Amino acid sequence: MINIEKPGAPCWLDIGSPDTAASSAFYGAVLGWEFASAGADAGGYGVWKVSGETVAGVGPLTDEGAKSGWIVYYNVPDIAEATETVRSAGGTVRVEPMDMMGQGHMAQYTDPTGGEFAVWQAAAGAGPDDDIRVDAPGGLTWVELYTADGSAAQSFYQRLFGWQVTDMPLPGEGSERYRILTVTGGNPEKDSHGGMMVMDAADLRDGRGYWSPVFETTDCDRDAAQVTAAGGTLQMGPVDMEGVGKVATCLDPFGASFSLLTSSS
Repeated sequence: MINIEKPGAPCWLDIGSPDTAASSAFYGAVLGWEFASAGADAGGYGVWKVSGETVAGVGPLTDEGAKSGWIVYYNVPDIAEATETVRSAGGTVRVEPMDMMGQGHMAQYTDPTGGEFAVWQAAAGAGPDDDIRVDAPGGLTWVELYTADGSAAQSFYQRLFGWQVTDMPLPGEGSERYRILTVTGGNPEKDSHGGMMVMDAADLRDGRGYWSPVFETTDCDRDAAQVTAAGGTLQMGPVDMEGVGKVATCLDPFGASFSLLTSSS
């Protein structure tokens, strides 16, 4: 369960696309999202909504040679401290902390294994954004880090966010374990927000780690079929996972990774 108010929890996500209209058509077909522009001065940035609630942001890719991919934002109480921790823990600061129209401050980083992510510090006095849809059909319900170096990634994120990490054996995967991520002080049984999967570098895009969001759906089979019909790719599934639900791992038409989940409970 994702509680976007807690420090270290996912609180937003967005994606850069080479064709925002095509991306909107794809995610609209798969998850029913509708695009809403952030305004004439937003440089083409906007948000996707479902059932009146905001799901994620989308904007055009601006850096030459950049590839489309989801960026997950994590809630932090002190963005300056987080930035210094990233540097001292071996990460890279891609975008220095910057004010976002008085609503808060944002910074973007890369972890030591190549995973790109961001943080958000809400402005003083800002309350929770009740408009963001999580843990509901069409909304974010989980995040996953795919990396070739689990030890380095775990050390980095625990130092930055203080996450609790719980190993979960995976049948048929040899000695590798899936690592459950939980915010500080949370209960891994009900407050976990994501997982970490160690993979061979050859199986990662460009050999680098990356974050991939998981979106809740009422019918994984139906929406996975829509992925391929709308020009995306199924990498795995849909498959039933005991105690989790039915899951499909996908790529959108521009290669951005995400998953669909119909939870078992």
